[in-house]
Amino acid sequence: MSEIYLQPLFGIFITLLAFQLSKLIGRRWKFVLFNPVLLSVVSIICFLVIFEIDFEAYNIGGQYLGFLLGPTVVALGVLFYEKYEQIKANMLPFVSAVVIGGTISIISVCAIALVLGASEPIIRSIAPKSVTTPIALEIAKIIGGVPYISAGIVIAVGIFGNAFGPAILRSMGINNKNAIGAALGTAAHGIGTARALDEGKLPGAYAGLAMCVNGLLTALITPYIVNLVLLLYL
Repeated sequence: MSEIYLQPLFGIFITLLAFQLSKLIGRRWKFVLFNPVLLSVVSIICFLVIFEIDFEAYNIGGQYLGFLLGPTVVALGVLFYEKYEQIKANMLPFVSAVVIGGTISIISVCAIALVLGASEPIIRSIAPKSVTTPIALEIAKIIGGVPYISAGIVIAVGIFGNAFGPAILRSMGINNKNAIGAALGTAAHGIGTARALDEGKLPGAYAGLAMCVNGLLTALITPYIVNLVLLLYL
């Protein structure tokens, strides 16, 4: 039986099955906690725990799906090309919003962690929480964080943004779908961008571009902001 778990198709099948069932549940019951990404993650974790399956065995197949994330992100460029003329008209306010949002994201998480008494390695690990995992891992290595913690917090932030982001933004009076897309891409990287695509192609294009701009911005300024915040507080 354990040999089945070691087959690549096992991880792929479990992942796709969990996501499809989660989508059906999400369509049937419109409730924020029935978000497909959130439900998929929880159900896969429960399945692995109940049947005592090692993550490494599951990830033999899961890594193939992870590999496809790269081409998927690149494919967002096609969407940006199609919507470029519409985005170009709002480029200045869009870039300004992403720069301000990305910068405040780093400052706020560092400040909150300091107030809550987090240690310096933790603060350095969670500072790049709003960018994609590969970028966050490299930033964490450079600034002295713990890459495993960074990876975990990045995924958690993405799932939270996907599940609760649109509802939080609308509760704050932000109803423009393009603004919601830009916010999701800035704060919740690729997982948030996937949610923005549910709002429409143009919000999805804004989210994809925001994810790229914020990734570049975060890679450039995070070391300086983290050191400055620590210097001022400690």
